[in-house]
Amino acid sequence: MAALPPLNSVLASGSDVDDPLASALATLFEPSPILYSDLVPGLAAYIPASSRPIAMYSDLIDASLAVISTWSDDLKAQFIAGHPRIGEVKGLSHLSAKEQAAAATPPEVLARLAHLNACYEYRYPGLRYITFVNRRTRAMIKDEMEGVLRLEPSLSSNQPVVETVGRVEVAGEEWKKELERAVVDVGKIAKSRLKSLGVD
Repeated sequence: MAALPPLNSVLASGSDVDDPLASALATLFEPSPILYSDLVPGLAAYIPASSRPIAMYSDLIDASLAVISTWSDDLKAQFIAGHPRIGEVKGLSHLSAKEQAAAATPPEVLARLAHLNACYEYRYPGLRYITFVNRRTRAMIKDEMEGVLRLEPSLSSNQPVVETVGRVEVAGEEWKKELERAVVDVGKIAKSRLKSLGVD
């Protein structure tokens, strides 16, 4: 089970990958290259310069989102790609596996989700579908993804053909809106993880 270091040690640490700040952020947001190369040092610089005190871990998440909000779209897209795809069952962190309830999902739903991920990533180049699961089943997320992609409900693992879902322009209005929605949901996921860890 993942655990968070004491907040005072996090706030007093540096920006090395072995420091408590990096460990805490990797637990809350999932470890990824962009987390270590950009979020950790960005947050380490932001904390002492901020006029808002960080008294709880939820404040640290808010500060992280403030740092992320200053990033380019490309950095934001790399950051959300640090989260596993909906429906993945291998290589998940303990918290991701718990959130996605891997053992309770029928194989046909997993196959449909894999296809929907491919459709989504074709439609929104460079993005990964992220959503705050909030105890919903993967079958419910399947329905949500079909709604986002404007597809009829189905359990097909190969329909529609990926290339027929249409493609939005990278950095266009719809693409940016979807990117920002994903960043917001990453914050919701992080705060939900705090609750599951029994931390404020």
